[in-house]
Amino acid sequence: MAEGAAVAADDESKDEESTPPSPSDHSKRHRQREEEGRRRGGPRSGHCLVVSSLLFVILVLVSVLFSRSRPDLCVSPYEPLHRTSFLRRDLDGLASDFGSLGVPWCRSKHGKTVEWTSKDLLKGLEEFVPIYETRPIKNNMYGMGFDHSFGLWFMMRWLKPELMIESGAFKGHSTWVLRQAMPETRIISITPRHPEKYLKKGPAYVDGNCTYFAGKDFVDFGSMDWKSVLKKHGISDLSRVVIFFDDHQNELKRLKQALKAGFQHLIFEDNYDTGTGDHYSLRQICDQFYIRGGGHSCFRDSDEARIRMKREKFYEKAVDIEDLCGKGESWWGVRGYMRDDFNHSNKPISYSEHFQNSRFVESVLDVYWELPPVAGPSLTHQTRYDPARAPDPIIEDGRYGLFQRLGLTKFETSVFNGYTQMVYLKISS
Repeated sequence: MAEGAAVAADDESKDEESTPPSPSDHSKRHRQREEEGRRRGGPRSGHCLVVSSLLFVILVLVSVLFSRSRPDLCVSPYEPLHRTSFLRRDLDGLASDFGSLGVPWCRSKHGKTVEWTSKDLLKGLEEFVPIYETRPIKNNMYGMGFDHSFGLWFMMRWLKPELMIESGAFKGHSTWVLRQAMPETRIISITPRHPEKYLKKGPAYVDGNCTYFAGKDFVDFGSMDWKSVLKKHGISDLSRVVIFFDDHQNELKRLKQALKAGFQHLIFEDNYDTGTGDHYSLRQICDQFYIRGGGHSCFRDSDEARIRMKREKFYEKAVDIEDLCGKGESWWGVRGYMRDDFNHSNKPISYSEHFQNSRFVESVLDVYWELPPVAGPSLTHQTRYDPARAPDPIIEDGRYGLFQRLGLTKFETSVFNGYTQMVYLKISS
């Protein structure tokens, strides 16, 4: 616009006398221009100037707004994760459809869901970030990262149990998270090796208000005399107990054991997707043809095969058709196998058995809720889970300002690389 005004001024100066005009010459020219303007349509020329001015103002405002919004999307186009975000848009379709591959889900008996909302999750994140900074085990490799640590803390804070039971403790990070959520509540920790053993080699956490069934005192969750244990802890109402499983055991087995003991609230840390993981998970069980995102094609020229092949290049947990499908095009579980006990037990099952397992789960399921990822992959730079097979993140891609305001930029990207669809269940017979 400035360049156009300069050209117009140059053209106008060529029409003027080289000597300065007198006042009478000014008035004469003014009257001549008015008459010429009336002959050419007068008011219309003034109207055009007004419209041009308005358009100029609008363009300036739009450019200012655009420039202010750009910091939230400040990612180099040469970074691999920037290309990944564009790939995701191309393959996944609308976010509300959970991507082109779809997300399997377990159907509850009465269609109930959790009470908390996305606003509650955001508020919880704001509170949890400074807590997570104080964690005693900074490098929790092979253990929970930020996403699941937040999920466990948030759900315990919301459910407010009178007793927390964990099966699988490793170095004690999950025990520490439970303690931050409920400072005065008793904890029962069931784990083959006592966390104190790890203290000799590095950071670990041992809780003073926790009953450990570990080392020589270890008893598997399914073999525990729960009536006796709960009586010692003064618990008579089992609906006030929450069980946290991070033991890499067949989740169908654990579900049946918990149901038999009378427990209602369960959280599974590693709810592995179909084709992945070292144990049979709820997500695998619920992956069925009759639901959106369920059932899979083993046809190598299918759209699913093409999409999976592309996504496997970007995400560690994305699997292609070769990894997904076994003999006879069996895709359920992991290539048609039911894995258990850190994959030490691995037996084939038929689709009929797999289908019956899903029917049983749905018959006892009151609530099924998968923890969303804390933030989109362009923010966390995670490369593990496939966004096409996960719920929408709490903080969506592009919202860098919110991600930064919550203090999440201060953490190393490795803490966001452990998401495996943690799930909360409420069950009843």
